[in-house]
Amino acid sequence: MKPQQFVVIGLGRFGSSLALELMDMGYEVLGVDHLEERVEEMSDKLTHAVMADATDEGILRSLGVRNFDCGIVAIGDNMERSILTAILLKELGVKQVVAKAISILHGRALTKLGVDRVIFPERDMGVRVAHQLVTPNLLDYIEISKDYKIVEMNVPSCMDGKSLSQLNTRAKYGCSIIAINRESGIIVAPTALDSLYEGDIMVVIGSNEGIDQFEEEAVNL
Repeated sequence: MKPQQFVVIGLGRFGSSLALELMDMGYEVLGVDHLEERVEEMSDKLTHAVMADATDEGILRSLGVRNFDCGIVAIGDNMERSILTAILLKELGVKQVVAKAISILHGRALTKLGVDRVIFPERDMGVRVAHQLVTPNLLDYIEISKDYKIVEMNVPSCMDGKSLSQLNTRAKYGCSIIAINRESGIIVAPTALDSLYEGDIMVVIGSNEGIDQFEEEAVNL
């Protein structure tokens, strides 16, 4: 069952945008920050917003954080506070704990503490932007492991009208086109008979090496 209630601790740029996105998706969100101005800014946008010191176990207990499905530590300005908060959320029995890391060392520490998922927003965004800069057709990039990724690419003019069987990406590059997004709608799990057209967006999954080769040849065709 997917999480229904979230507590987001740290309402800076990352924490507040994440909390607002969760609210837009229909979830209940408790926002916590030690700065009054941040709490005031978010008070009418979240289910609840509270000014509190998240490194105080008594305060976290009083907020009932153990009843939340997911606790997100989005503290980005103090590694010690981030680690202490993550420890407390784990000890208080929050079902899933996610934490933002501000450095590789910070991420290692959080992982050793048993945090369920560590997020590197600046690093991950940097990776995405770098790929988008060097690959003109690339719209988005998601790393699903160290060896595999999913990318969204504009269909270049050289592929206009070609069917998936003609492109034969699985045999040539070891990657598969798993969806085609066009003005008329999305084709999920397209067949070999489906064709691509300039202006479409294709979603491709495969090995890093295979997709890189596909991207390079698509640019040079």
